[in-house]
Amino acid sequence: MTSSKSNRSYWKRNQIAITPWLFLLPAMIMFALYVVWPIVQSFNLSLYRWDGLGEARYIGMQNYEELWYDDAFYTSLWNNVLWLVLYLLAIPAGLLIAIFLNQNVRGIRIYKSLFFFPFVISQVVVGLVFTWFYDPSFGLLNIVLGWVGLGPIAVLANNEIATYGIIAAGLWPQTAYCMILYLTGLNAVDPEQIEAARLDGAKGGKMLWYVILPQLRPATFIAFVVTVIGALRSFDLVSIMTDGGPFGSTRVLAFYMFEVALSEYGFRMGYGAAIAVVLFLIMLIYISYFLIKMYRDERGV
Repeated sequence: MTSSKSNRSYWKRNQIAITPWLFLLPAMIMFALYVVWPIVQSFNLSLYRWDGLGEARYIGMQNYEELWYDDAFYTSLWNNVLWLVLYLLAIPAGLLIAIFLNQNVRGIRIYKSLFFFPFVISQVVVGLVFTWFYDPSFGLLNIVLGWVGLGPIAVLANNEIATYGIIAAGLWPQTAYCMILYLTGLNAVDPEQIEAARLDGAKGGKMLWYVILPQLRPATFIAFVVTVIGALRSFDLVSIMTDGGPFGSTRVLAFYMFEVALSEYGFRMGYGAAIAVVLFLIMLIYISYFLIKMYRDERGV
């Protein structure tokens, strides 16, 4: 009897603190089962040699040692660095477009629809559209180049520029996504701060840097995280547009992981898991750095 009373009193004393966790518990369980546990399994699988069907054999760090001498891995890693650096251009581009679309000008709904369109189509469609766009025979890019007397350029067949062509294709929908985030953020900007800044003589770049951007930090954070994840998990555009070619020059880590684990390299699940672990660690370090920097900026440390 005393125990039940004490339990009820504990619940009454801590009800406000416990209730949010009860609502979060189902989501936390799902996150643990479908995100955390697969990550742990990937770390474990990377220590084995396994073809996906037979018995897995423990080999320790041999998969990682092989990665160290794998030229294809370094090509994929370098391409991912290019994706990370160039993909971040989607954030300022999305911000500038959002600022333009936030104005009251004639035909703004048509402009919003045009800029929003890339976001609603799939990456497969984007890949096909840009493959046709780059086609040296009938692609719009080479038709325009022909008007100015430049010869046809086979973008996706040139191992020096093919990766840049795929990244340009990826930037199209990613910029649209960042634009949507910033449009939402601009709707929450305090108009009183804008008016006060105008009275103080702030305009143009100063207004944007000192008044608007600080209020857009939540949108910037989400845009940054989503863009980094999108750059690191780039797979579908590479698969659709070049299938890793020419000569493996457009491979990224996610695509190379697929190749070695589930494609022509003989179902090397452990080696593919090792690539996945490296990709996860890069993503973790990159996003953690930004989180820490943002936290320090918020605290003024």
